[in-house]
Amino acid sequence: MKPVVLERRKFLAGAGLAWLASLAPAGAEKLLASDVLFAAAYRDPQGAYGVAILDEKAAVVSSHPLPGRGHGFAANPRVEWLVAFARRPGNFAVALHRGMAAEPLLFHTPADRHFYGHGVFSADGRLLYAAENAFETGDGVIGVYDVTDGFKRISEFATHGVGPHEIVLMPDGKTLCVANGGIRTHPDQGRQKLNLPTMAPSVAFIDTASGTLLSSHALPARLHRLSLRHMAVDANRQVWIGGQYEGDVFDDVAVLARLHEDRGLVSVQLEDRVATALGKYAGSVAIGNDGVTLAVTSPKSGVVITLDTRTGKALDIDMKPGTCGVQARKGGFVSSSETGRFGASSHDCAWDNHIARV
Repeated sequence: MKPVVLERRKFLAGAGLAWLASLAPAGAEKLLASDVLFAAAYRDPQGAYGVAILDEKAAVVSSHPLPGRGHGFAANPRVEWLVAFARRPGNFAVALHRGMAAEPLLFHTPADRHFYGHGVFSADGRLLYAAENAFETGDGVIGVYDVTDGFKRISEFATHGVGPHEIVLMPDGKTLCVANGGIRTHPDQGRQKLNLPTMAPSVAFIDTASGTLLSSHALPARLHRLSLRHMAVDANRQVWIGGQYEGDVFDDVAVLARLHEDRGLVSVQLEDRVATALGKYAGSVAIGNDGVTLAVTSPKSGVVITLDTRTGKALDIDMKPGTCGVQARKGGFVSSSETGRFGASSHDCAWDNHIARV
């Protein structure tokens, strides 16, 4: 599919970063002075959707319209593109280039696929892997897009599960880890969950070169309604997975799990006070810059929990209503909420579920 221009603006180059040439001088100064930039999708007071670029002090540097509600991102410090994905069951993605004068690109899934809101770049930045649904069969697939050819979709391979959500590239640069959430959807039914009684979530390791399944991991059958969604990889190559429980509210279920390629997938038993604070819903997870601190959010209970991945012990429980987005920053984490809070700042918008580090 030929890329469609979403908006016509030129990009500002300098110091290895570039965004909009139409930035006001104050915005350009913020961009060039900031060591770290963040991206987050939002809804404004008029109901329009977009993606904002914010500096390390949570000031908005620039904003860009989206044709619908955004969700997650593909971002990599070695890749000059930032891709924002539609929320499930949307079929659009928007790519913004930060290193040269270029126009944002709008691209889509094929007609019989939709995005699941997440993707990741290959190690060399030439390919984009996106979580998708082959909705007529219910099979999860990874759509492969050629970054060098305007994000043309060139192939796909199976995720060996249903409802793939977040994808991460493992430290070897060759293996994808895919969280198959287990929930089947179809665009004709919007976000309705069609298979709750037969859910079978899993986490799969897949070879990027061939699309071959290397291994698949599942929790015990009694946890088949724990939809495994969001992931982060720590310094010891452990994958931490946040789940969202679709079963009885009174069930005693740990919604955080960890996976090691050699030791398999296991539930993380949190202290009672931590589990109670988190509830049965993990919205986002992130690993700190130290590689050993994990942040987990729950927008339903309004909390940000930080854990030591070496011990599993809670370091902090911070009650923040409506919080879901979280990302590492110098000295800890930054979080965002549906009430407009981003870090210590307040904005006139509702932030969506995730924050990307640009």
